[in-house]
Amino acid sequence: MSPAEVRAIAIATLKSIAPEVEEDELRSDRPLRNQVDLDSMDWLNFLLGLHQKLKVDIPEADYAKLVTLDDVVGYLVARMS
Repeated sequence: MSPAEVRAIAIATLKSIAPEVEEDELRSDRPLRNQVDLDSMDWLNFLLGLHQKLKVDIPEADYAKLVTLDDVVGYLVARMS
């Protein structure tokens, strides 16, 4: 799966949790939680949603590595190949 496809799935998953998200306004290099104002439960639901859709395990120990949208996409793509 290409990074663009993974990014689209990540944004769709994010929108399922925070429907007010405007894709055009997201900055790939800025902390995602701050941009979208996700609390810890929303963030966990986002990561679990990605796990369910992409079948990629995301151990809790790796959560701190997933800060920006670029981080999330890169992490997922690396684990899918």
